[in-house]
Amino acid sequence: MSKKILIVTYYWPPAGGIAVQRWVKLSKYLRRKGWQPVIYTVSNGNYPQRDQSMAKDVLPEITVIRKPIWEPHRLYQLISSRQNKSDTNEISQQKKTWIGKISTWIRSNFFIPDARMFWIRPSVRFLKKYLKDNPVEAIISTGPPHSVHLIAMRLKQQLSIPWLADFRDPWTTMDYYHDLLLTARADRQHHRLELEVLRGADAVTVVGERMKKEFEQKRGRGVTVVTNGFDEEDFFGTAVPDQDFSLLYAGSFFNRINPVNLWRVLGELKNENHPLGHRLKIRIIGHVADGVRQSIRENGLEAHLEMIPFQPHEAATREMKKAAVLLLGVDVRTKFVLTGKLFEYLGAQRPILAFGPTDGDAAKIIYECGAGQMFSFEDHKLLKEHVVQLFQLFEQNRLIAAPDVASIYSHRSLAGHIDFLLNTIIKHR
Repeated sequence: MSKKILIVTYYWPPAGGIAVQRWVKLSKYLRRKGWQPVIYTVSNGNYPQRDQSMAKDVLPEITVIRKPIWEPHRLYQLISSRQNKSDTNEISQQKKTWIGKISTWIRSNFFIPDARMFWIRPSVRFLKKYLKDNPVEAIISTGPPHSVHLIAMRLKQQLSIPWLADFRDPWTTMDYYHDLLLTARADRQHHRLELEVLRGADAVTVVGERMKKEFEQKRGRGVTVVTNGFDEEDFFGTAVPDQDFSLLYAGSFFNRINPVNLWRVLGELKNENHPLGHRLKIRIIGHVADGVRQSIRENGLEAHLEMIPFQPHEAATREMKKAAVLLLGVDVRTKFVLTGKLFEYLGAQRPILAFGPTDGDAAKIIYECGAGQMFSFEDHKLLKEHVVQLFQLFEQNRLIAAPDVASIYSHRSLAGHIDFLLNTIIKHR
């Protein structure tokens, strides 16, 4: 007989992006391990991206409960004159104007822990009644937004149901936290709520080792790493490889991860009449920051650039499989944060050319899986040699795929860790 679990999440189809992929995929594989997920989510979420193709992974046996949320984003957008975007540098950009400072101050001090806070009370009220009539073995909350953790925490306190809190990002140490115009009182409130969640949950999962160390210190006991991953079933079948030497970047390409030296290297090779210049294609799926486009243009590469609008997950994975090389950027400020893109790249089994901290978590996994090479943003000579080598292998049809060791990061494998944790906290309830 299946064991029921309640999963509280803001992101669920039709939302797009890695935030929704994590638990859509884990729910799919938990179902195969004997769990019956009940999803509690919003009916009117303010999603930066929408992707209807993710709905195919929501099994018919999974119950999905949608309840409306009131978000102050419309009022906030009127003040800031900006749409809510996924770029975490949004706050620092807004602070450059006096209107931006006012809107950031309001956002920082009145909406704690975040702008989804108005969903907490009605959700607790509804779920408390629902769970009495439809009991579950455990509750999972996944944030950000961290408001979902407060929903689960109050249910745990009132109903004594085992609770697993899943963190896809840090809370008070997130890179943009220092850009919030917090009063001392608001800062204390964030830290207090963070500690209440970490210490109140029966189990805590995070996506990387740095978060594990940080949260274990705050929590005073163990935290489990369950990284983001990829679904092997998304990459079944073969794809016709690009005939060009295509360098593909999938996702929003921000200025803070602009690999300036890569564009310089490619421009130099083109000016040197290297054969690469005749077969080069730079393909970017998603938003491209102005600084990235300018760097490409300044190095005479604009004719080689193909910009593709945001694609549904299915289409994006097909493009990854076709590419000669996959480009990845890691912000130096978040070298211990693992982006979901990295794991999708592992699933595509194409060589990864990455830029960022060479001692960070992403570099560690790339080398561990034999999936590619990480260069610092300052590197030039070794980068140029490596690009030439990649092109030579491409011409010889010898660009190798990542080995099977990457399968430890499949959602099927990662769901096994969640299964173990759930059984453990239920046993010790």
